[in-house]
Amino acid sequence: MQDEETAFERRQFLTGTAAIAASIGVAGCVGGGDDGDGGDGENDASAGDGSTADGTEQTGQESTDGETGEGGYSVSISPMGEVSFDAVPENAMAYSPQYVDMAVAFGRGETVNSIGFPESFYTGYYDQLDGVEFDPESRSKLWNDGVDKEIFYELDSDVHFIDPTWILNVGSFGLDEADIEEIETNVGPFFANRYSRAHSDPGVDDYEYYTLWELSGKVAELYRETERWEALREVRDELVSELESNLPPESDRPTVGLVIYDADAQTFSPYKIANDGFGVSHYRPLGVRDVFAESDRTYEADYDASYDLEAMLEVDPDVLIHNFDVGGSDRYEAMVDLKDDPVGGELTAMQNDRVYTGGSPLQGPLYNIFQLEMAAKQIYPERFGEWPGYDDDGTYAIPEDERLFDRERVASVVTEGA
Repeated sequence: MQDEETAFERRQFLTGTAAIAASIGVAGCVGGGDDGDGGDGENDASAGDGSTADGTEQTGQESTDGETGEGGYSVSISPMGEVSFDAVPENAMAYSPQYVDMAVAFGRGETVNSIGFPESFYTGYYDQLDGVEFDPESRSKLWNDGVDKEIFYELDSDVHFIDPTWILNVGSFGLDEADIEEIETNVGPFFANRYSRAHSDPGVDDYEYYTLWELSGKVAELYRETERWEALREVRDELVSELESNLPPESDRPTVGLVIYDADAQTFSPYKIANDGFGVSHYRPLGVRDVFAESDRTYEADYDASYDLEAMLEVDPDVLIHNFDVGGSDRYEAMVDLKDDPVGGELTAMQNDRVYTGGSPLQGPLYNIFQLEMAAKQIYPERFGEWPGYDDDGTYAIPEDERLFDRERVASVVTEGA
């Protein structure tokens, strides 16, 4: 699903952008008002966590959701503003994997009724957590023939984990502002923030960006599961502390290139690890030396940016990581096969077998914890142990004495609560 979604966004991002600015008023009118915090999400009051100078997120959640009487409550999120609920949602429409992962993490995976590409949703992390299960194939598939208004009525969801600003940006949804307002009135509210993943431009004013744990904290508030959020956040913070305290000196750290490989064109689409979006939040605590940090030829700056083999040989990262890839893929295998190419085989990462899959930027709390461990082992194996690689079924196993966090502890939070 991840590669398909990325390709789709590249084709469609600049289509259907008319009247986007007005969408904030339409998409946020369920509870009225706005966030009241026109900042950058670093110190959001609803989630209460900020970021340190190096981009890692700090702890602490102070809920500011409002009680609306007779069991109702509201949660604030950009770009919708204050969103009101009569009760905890029992039926949730999701498109992107991060919202599925958030629901699963907070013991609410059964509420999810749909995914953009369920056949590609990775459950290999959940397989390592006793009692944590999620069957993506049993959920409605939202993408192939498009997403029209009727599917919203068919699923009859209590909440829609889709950013209406993105819907209006992506013309292929076929929905306009009036459709969004109608769905909110007749079905249920929208509750999502799309553009925090890469801090890309949504085309509207006063759009607030959130860290991964700020955004997941808001979903936890929606589900009334802040204690689970806090317990998982504690696991994450302890892991980050352990990683940061054991990093090698910067001069001894390898350089890293985060890319997506196009086998047909033999080109690499580069991504910045040094950006503020939550899509790379599993790399920031690792103090990565990003070979594309100063480049203006990256996905964030130009959707069509690419490096051919000769250009990649010029930057020549010590470690090459294939983005949007969990469980392995044909693209990743084709990239590995470059070891036999006259030019590709000259890359340092190829010669030293330092080519990896990089997990999914579309991550919620559980994905994030597992992918922090994964990235640490891939980039600093001498400090944190070797990354084992995937088995043929796309899963992997790390010996218990080489794991960097307690699986049982995480599984208990998901299945039993904090």
